[in-house]
Amino acid sequence: MPSGFHLGEFEQLVLLVLLRTGPWTSAPALIEELARRAPRAPTRGAVYRTLDRLAEKGYVADRSEAGSSARAGLPRRSFRVAPAGVDALRASRALLQELWSGLEEVLE
Repeated sequence: MPSGFHLGEFEQLVLLVLLRTGPWTSAPALIEELARRAPRAPTRGAVYRTLDRLAEKGYVADRSEAGSSARAGLPRRSFRVAPAGVDALRASRALLQELWSGLEEVLE
């Protein structure tokens, strides 16, 4: 795995759920889907920190959408996986597959 492509487990989960939910997903929708698919109930703070970290790495892009009256005019951020994020997921998957290879008998 090339350096710079390291992804933590939660970062991988966030990227994978973003890929599943569509090109622009809000954090609340991401949290709901993570809670449905993953064996954990992520906090808003953990998700936003992870999204910010992934954006700093160039793995996630975000945009701000105008706020509605229901949100008292507060803007809402939406997120999508950037091409570098897809590359990082591919590299992470390849590494994990390599590490798992040959351990089937031990793990059964």
